[in-house]
Amino acid sequence: PKEEWEKIKEETYPVPQLFSTYVMILAAVPAVAQFIGNWLIGQRIPFYGTYRQGFASGLLRAILFYGMTLVSVYVLGIIINALAESFGSRKDPLSAMKLAVFSQTPGWIAGALYIIPTLGMLVPLLSLYGIYLMYLGLGAGIMETPKDKVVTYLVVIIVVTIVLTFAISLVLGAIFAVGVGISAI
Repeated sequence: PKEEWEKIKEETYPVPQLFSTYVMILAAVPAVAQFIGNWLIGQRIPFYGTYRQGFASGLLRAILFYGMTLVSVYVLGIIINALAESFGSRKDPLSAMKLAVFSQTPGWIAGALYIIPTLGMLVPLLSLYGIYLMYLGLGAGIMETPKDKVVTYLVVIIVVTIVLTFAISLVLGAIFAVGVGISAI
């Protein structure tokens, strides 16, 4: 990965192209896998049996999950760029976006495990490799961060990512909690 960051650093393409040729494809993996896993395979619930999500609600959940994933990685890139000068880094929207995008790759690929809902528990664990990738990206000079500030910048980005993930979980949870309440009427 270290050598790959050097190549990525030199690449120049517009952010929309980065999203259309990379993010939109890979971010679909966990959404599609969750949809298939929850609709066709289902989850074993003790004392209940197997719960399978309905087609329409599963599809809606997958679409919203996918959309929120796209929004969150874009917002993360914007925040990484906005924080750059605080850590002695160079402000560069494309570099910040590349850092946000390529460090999410392990999580998107691991998202294929959602096709078997029980294995979905491994996805967050496998996604942690993205932290290492981000560390390597910062160290490789993607944002031209001074070596002594790489770890601090990384920690702040991790905290921001956790907050973004929590906010998205709240939004999706609220949407589906309302949907459950409406369908119960």
